[in-house]
Amino acid sequence: MTDSMERFLTGKGAFVADLDFPDLIHLKIVRSVYARAIVRSVKGGITAKDVKAYMSAVGEGGAGGTGPVAYPVLARDRVNYVGQPVAAVTGETAAEAEDLLDSVTVDYEPLKAVADPEAALRADPIHPGTKSNVFGEGQVGRRFEDPASPVVVEETLRNVRVVPNPLEPRGVVVRWDGRRLTVFASTQSVPSFQEGFCESLKLPKRAVRVIQMDTGGAFGSKGGIYPEYIVAAHVAMQRKRPVRWIETRQEHLQATEQGRGARARMRLFADREGHVLGLKGDLLIDGGAYSAGMADWSPRWIGMQTTGPYHIPKAHVTGRAVYTNKVPLGPYRGAGRPEAAFFIERMMDFLADEIRVDPVEVRLRNAVDAAFKSPTGLQVPPFKSFLEDAIRETGDRNRAPSGNVGFSAFVLVPAANSGEGARIAWRDGRIKVWLGGKPHGQGHEVFVRRLVSEELDVDPSLIDLEPSDTDALAKGVGSWGSRTAIVGGGAVIEAARKLKARVRQKGPYAAKKLLAGKYDVKVFYKPEGNFNSLGANLVAADLDEFGLVRVRDVVAYYDAGEVLNRPMLESQVAGGSAQGMGQVLSEGAWYDEEGQPLVGTIGDAGLLSATEMPTFVVKTAKTRSNTPHGAKGVGESPAIGVPPALVRAVERQAGHRLTETPLRPEVLVAPVKA
Repeated sequence: MTDSMERFLTGKGAFVADLDFPDLIHLKIVRSVYARAIVRSVKGGITAKDVKAYMSAVGEGGAGGTGPVAYPVLARDRVNYVGQPVAAVTGETAAEAEDLLDSVTVDYEPLKAVADPEAALRADPIHPGTKSNVFGEGQVGRRFEDPASPVVVEETLRNVRVVPNPLEPRGVVVRWDGRRLTVFASTQSVPSFQEGFCESLKLPKRAVRVIQMDTGGAFGSKGGIYPEYIVAAHVAMQRKRPVRWIETRQEHLQATEQGRGARARMRLFADREGHVLGLKGDLLIDGGAYSAGMADWSPRWIGMQTTGPYHIPKAHVTGRAVYTNKVPLGPYRGAGRPEAAFFIERMMDFLADEIRVDPVEVRLRNAVDAAFKSPTGLQVPPFKSFLEDAIRETGDRNRAPSGNVGFSAFVLVPAANSGEGARIAWRDGRIKVWLGGKPHGQGHEVFVRRLVSEELDVDPSLIDLEPSDTDALAKGVGSWGSRTAIVGGGAVIEAARKLKARVRQKGPYAAKKLLAGKYDVKVFYKPEGNFNSLGANLVAADLDEFGLVRVRDVVAYYDAGEVLNRPMLESQVAGGSAQGMGQVLSEGAWYDEEGQPLVGTIGDAGLLSATEMPTFVVKTAKTRSNTPHGAKGVGESPAIGVPPALVRAVERQAGHRLTETPLRPEVLVAPVKA
């Protein structure tokens, strides 16, 4: 059991909501009840006249700025999604602040909302001053003439938006001492939070300190800042008292960035043996009301990965991201990788059906055993031998011509290239370690202890992974994108070796020399090379006559490199598989034609329960990366591989093509169209 697990199980976790300063102010947000409207007036509370700041997109999904349309912290002349912050109130208690929400009156003039991304292509711009609702465009690969291929498979595929729904919603406590802002946050990245606060509030870096509290899950939703955080900072600076804002679950369902929300029109050309000759795709991304998350670069990012691990000689994918009257799109576990895998894996299954060949055999026929770069730019490791191993390791039952199983393969592209910071200090009889990305459920302290102990030859019980703090480690990135074991682990090793070199300045290294001295080192580790890895999933599921699905088995075979913590790897696979299953079976952020959310409670959100979990089998390939510790990524793998395999398992029993997640029971029992 890890330290964090023991603390949480014994009720000793320290979350943002646990902070309670004597003069704490509680903040609540007045939110738009319309998806699109002109704001005629706001009476009462804290408004845009008080908080003149705009959002800055930083973190996993953003790269600074919000594109051609400014995203106000509090709505000014217009609102553009249900849940958009319009005003704020404060109270001495959370209950008082909640009661004061009714003291604010907002005069709206409703406008016609645009909720459907397809309709957004034809509709008038939702933002005045823009020429269309398209705000992000891209293409990958090269255009090519349709080959004279005997087999052409075409289909339109969709992933409906989903809500991240970590166990702990978002939250911050902000203090201002007259010169400096201190932010206590539930976050995946204190550096990103610091950058976001500085940009939105026009403060120098030295004026903002961010400290990570225990973080109860994130799945991409806590990589960057949100409007509520800036409002809390404004109140703290104005009143010189600490301010706490904690999100409710209803607010989370309305106003936390959502994931997926992608449509693909795919056209695949092949010969009669199933060798793919070319691939064309057209992507449409439901970006929401502002480009604060990841939608503007999603067309290129998803498009790059749509060839999957297969050797496809020609490919061309275009894509657009459009504004809709919904909360902005953001990264959700996998962040574009699952969407791309879903699109190509479904097409490979359809090709197999078209030529009446086993789906796994079709994949084998399009696999090669040398690393290559696809026409879209995806770096693919040697795949054929991995696929043959995966077939053997997951079981031959997937090769049956009929039955209740599905198989998928994919390339995991980790967010490793930006590197990571680490610091190791020997003080007060303990070895203290800081990382740019602290865990939010992954148990990073286990691999940190292992790597530091092995490098420095010290007892693991002397090693502590400290809370992320921009004062303790100024240069870092964050924990997302299946990156921390790779670059976080590499940074820890580099810092340990630097510390060891310091000790060697006084003669041969010995742990007792380290423990007898005083040392403090910082590094920023940026590895070279490609860290893409391969994965495969087999899923078995049963479909009953009412359209209900029961998942029986999820088998994973992943190239995770050197496994640093086997129990946590298996836990990551189980958790990610549950999210992939939820996306397929029940989770969806549904909206009506007026842009009103149809998911209002956690019960509506479609999250699976423990009683619906299958048997998990996790196997790993025996390869290493070129990092000192040989690790590869794994956290997003099940969210990538499980959905297409599960859909295929259900499709074999439904008897007709399944093209959209989640799978609705009425679709599963529908008769096959002639």
